[in-house]
Amino acid sequence: MTTQTGFDPQAFRAALGTFTTGVTIITTRAADGEAIGITANSFNSVSLNPPLVLWSLAKNARSLAAFSTAKHWNVHVLSAEQEALSGRFARQGEDKFAGLELDEGISKAPLLTDCTARFQCRTAFSYDGGDHVIFVGEVLAYDHSNLPPLVFQSGQYALAARKPREEVRLGATPPPECSYTEDLLGYLLGRAHYQMLYALRQLLSTQALDERSFFILSVLSIQDRLTLDELNAFIAYTGMLASAESMAALESQQLVALETDDGETRYALTADGREASLRQIALAKAVEEDIAAKLGTGDTMALKLLLKRLISTSDPGMPDLWSAR
Repeated sequence: MTTQTGFDPQAFRAALGTFTTGVTIITTRAADGEAIGITANSFNSVSLNPPLVLWSLAKNARSLAAFSTAKHWNVHVLSAEQEALSGRFARQGEDKFAGLELDEGISKAPLLTDCTARFQCRTAFSYDGGDHVIFVGEVLAYDHSNLPPLVFQSGQYALAARKPREEVRLGATPPPECSYTEDLLGYLLGRAHYQMLYALRQLLSTQALDERSFFILSVLSIQDRLTLDELNAFIAYTGMLASAESMAALESQQLVALETDDGETRYALTADGREASLRQIALAKAVEEDIAAKLGTGDTMALKLLLKRLISTSDPGMPDLWSAR
């Protein structure tokens, strides 16, 4: 780490950007009744008793006059699914409130919906803060939800995930040392995969189908009439390849049908096969929803995002099933 001795505004901004914040939209009404709203991440708490919060606004902002004369304003802590809304209120030159549903608040300041938290405030003080004005508000009403918050870090939106606490209980027996620790990414991914797959296996067994059949029918439900080689190109990553024998077994169950095209054998789903695939997907969804409910919405969204990045970075060049349709 290099200490900056000379003052570089851009470097200073980058250093400040390492502090992770939530994203808010602050709203009020101008003297003529016009709805005003801006995106800000300068929001912070000041006091619990009395309940005070603050945020700051650049002195060159077009909305400064409206907020400087307003008696009330609302702070909306955005949820992870409100990224587009954050972008809308960060731009200029458009009707930011067009088409938005508003709740009725205790003042005339616009009150947005579907946020992680909302604070309805009365202007208490305002202070000069260099190139910004700092507004301190008394919280008159507030509400919050379980929606995961939208996060901003180093100039980019992010998702917040809860970090498990590592608590040491007095008198507890320490875990045995192991050279293959649980900090290894491969171990964590593998264990998570097989534990989730174990739950799915239990459900699939009630349908008299195995994992190989699950992958085969899932692929054919997205893209039909595939040769054996084409089918295996999509499921090779599972370590389970389809064979003429496994396809013959599915044919005997009337789940797939063989078609001959220019001397080439292709496999297509039958009506029974499509119904069986839909049942399988429903079972997989049930397992996923059970795990997601235990993780919580925020952690589930963060996990999906990280897994997509991992899949993208570790992709060995497999064909894209969806774009091949």
